[in-house]
Amino acid sequence: MSLQLIFVIFVVQFYMNELLDYLQQKKHDETRQGEALNMDLNAIEFKNNKYFYIESYGCAMNFSDSEIVASILGKQGYSITTNIFDADLIFLNTCSIREKAEQTVRQRLRSINELKKQKSSLLVGVLGCMAERLKSKFLEEEKLVDLVVGPDAYRSLPDLIQEAETGHKAVNVLLSREETYADISPVRLDTTGITAFISIMRGCNNMCSFCVVPFTRGRERSRNPETIVEEAHDLFNRGYREVTLLGQNVDSYCWKGEDKNEDKEADVLVNFAQLLEKVALVNPLLRVRFSTSHPKDITDEVLHTIAKYHNICNYIHLPVQSGSSSCLERMNRTYDRDWYMNRIKAIQNIIPDCGISSDIIAGFCSETEDEHIETLTMMDFAQYDYSYMFYYSERPGTLAARKYTDDVDLETKKRRLAEIVEKQYQLSLQSNLKDVGKTFEVLVEKTSKKSMEEYCGRNSQNKMIIFPKGNYKVGDYVQVHIESANKATLKGVVV
Repeated sequence: MSLQLIFVIFVVQFYMNELLDYLQQKKHDETRQGEALNMDLNAIEFKNNKYFYIESYGCAMNFSDSEIVASILGKQGYSITTNIFDADLIFLNTCSIREKAEQTVRQRLRSINELKKQKSSLLVGVLGCMAERLKSKFLEEEKLVDLVVGPDAYRSLPDLIQEAETGHKAVNVLLSREETYADISPVRLDTTGITAFISIMRGCNNMCSFCVVPFTRGRERSRNPETIVEEAHDLFNRGYREVTLLGQNVDSYCWKGEDKNEDKEADVLVNFAQLLEKVALVNPLLRVRFSTSHPKDITDEVLHTIAKYHNICNYIHLPVQSGSSSCLERMNRTYDRDWYMNRIKAIQNIIPDCGISSDIIAGFCSETEDEHIETLTMMDFAQYDYSYMFYYSERPGTLAARKYTDDVDLETKKRRLAEIVEKQYQLSLQSNLKDVGKTFEVLVEKTSKKSMEEYCGRNSQNKMIIFPKGNYKVGDYVQVHIESANKATLKGVVV
């Protein structure tokens, strides 16, 4: 049996195990973990015969960052490939938010190392949050990679690659207070050319005790709104019909600079609500979404802006993490149970048909059974359409790791997570069943995975809807009457 075949079998087995574990623990999203960067090869100008391959893990910001990296490498003459065996450069864009995410990447690196043994010229690099956190381990102890590049250092990739080609280990994990990559035009991941990410800010100033993001991505800095609007205009003119504004804490966006339209220097302040309006005004046919929000920054001004514009989607991701005030205090979330519930009420009052999703952590430090029950009752109150659900894993260097003991045993964590998942299954099903008989505007995104005769797309509330293709095409808006539903999707016909 050839080494290449052994490698392929190993990878298949590894990802099957990952999939089974995923299905046992979670319901929604992150199906794109480890997805290879794919795009129209004509988008990159070919200058040499070298190829790069990128897999992205973690949040949408990482997928967006991979598009930036692709643009930088493309200008250096590298061509994209989705075949890992053809690659001269392999990058994993990584996540450190949970222990399992890091374990997944480590396992993947070990498998790639087997390929590297057969191709001595192959360079392997780690990008993103794990790069900053585990640089010494990757380079010196485990010796799995040639390049380690943090989220603020992608401009240095050409020099780092040259350094690695000479046999030296190449590292740049310096964090920046200014870097936003605003002047770099990303090479778009979405080969359908319908939906796209726009990164509007980077970093995070919130010091949630469980989170590594402030340490791996640095302080908040917002991008010039003019460049954001220009990027949205360009995307629309190229046929894109939906943009998602991205940031670690997107609703804390705040840009201050010189007013170039005045013949004098002046401070100009653009907050998130104002930016939403600017992007919405690009074109009424351009849908606008955003992620991820912190509850403290979802102001009434933001809510009224969403309600004002038809093309700003009626959907908010509002991570609660816990339904217990005492647990939220240990998490340093800066709000309590009642305050969060009032935000839910405000959303429901101002945007009555708004879809709401959440992040929930089971088994945080010293979480009691009563605190866990408060999380379940919060879910009942908020009626989340779906949630991203995990059990707590301590991250080195965080406030929680320094201040608290990870004292909830694994069995209890898994049991509580299972109860949260089951609760969300019920809520998702109830929410979707309520939509049977309703008609929604849907943006046709792509052919359904289950049938070549059907399309799928999302409504304003971010629910996936499946319907017969008919004579419609990707990028069209259609009115779909919902005839049936399960906990994950709606199904209907175009009317």
